[in-house]
Amino acid sequence: MTDQAPREVEHEITVQAAPEDVYRLLAEVENWPRLFPPSVHVEYLERNGDSERIRIFATANGEVKSWSSRRELDAENLRITFRQEVFTPPVAEMSGTWILEPVPAGRTRVRLLHTFRAVDDDPEGLAWIDKAVDTNSRAELPSLKENVELAAQPDERTLSFEDSIRIKGSAKDVYDFINEARLWAERLPHVAEVRLTEDTPGLQILRMDTLTKDGSSHTTESVRVCFPHHRIAYKQTTLPALMDLHTGYWQLDEDADGVTTATSQHTVVIKTENITGILGPDAGLTEAREFIRAALGTNSTATLGHAKDYAEARR
Repeated sequence: MTDQAPREVEHEITVQAAPEDVYRLLAEVENWPRLFPPSVHVEYLERNGDSERIRIFATANGEVKSWSSRRELDAENLRITFRQEVFTPPVAEMSGTWILEPVPAGRTRVRLLHTFRAVDDDPEGLAWIDKAVDTNSRAELPSLKENVELAAQPDERTLSFEDSIRIKGSAKDVYDFINEARLWAERLPHVAEVRLTEDTPGLQILRMDTLTKDGSSHTTESVRVCFPHHRIAYKQTTLPALMDLHTGYWQLDEDADGVTTATSQHTVVIKTENITGILGPDAGLTEAREFIRAALGTNSTATLGHAKDYAEARR
């Protein structure tokens, strides 16, 4: 076994947003599903001042993977360092740093540094890691630029909302109804066909054909991360034509009396170039926002209504 120095590589991009805004979006991990296409859900495992452990759920080659990472936040110097805790060969070590530097015209230079080693310092393994880091970084940074610029500025393309109902039933029974999406074609009138894959318990890929009011259907695919019996977070990976992004979650909160508040939350970024083709030549962002709010709200409220019937029948 050799004892070579770790490999260090750097990628960078310039973003039209203030360094403090970019730092905040990277520091607050709940933003990551909006910033990075592979990210589905990120949660905090530990937080102690500027030190934290996070768990990341993301897609990779059509599969859902999760891993944990340690981070050190340095808001004063606009730096975030990270280090993966568990490695899969050929990776023996992986860490890195986000460095944010102000540049003229209110912009930010985003530098992403990686430091890594291969198992036994194997040259082929090192080359494999080098290529993977380079490929991912080259894909990640332009996406980060686009989405940071969108998130940092008030934009009518972005729409977030939620609907809630109260259910005289247990959170577990409501959760079971939403979790068992493979049965939705039998249980929900607006779902025509459904296919659920769950190779790892709690990590699901849900593909379904949803009916619209005019009787037509559209196909979507979502990655879902399930936390019994209180939350299911998801991100659509195959989107309707009117959306550039769709994330959301089902949240279930049961009180001391056994009554559950069930909430469906959506965050959408509208695909503006498709508005007129779908909604007509005179339609704009206002009409698109109203259309999406009504369509998603109607379907998720209907799902909650059927979950309510299911849970209350089991009380």
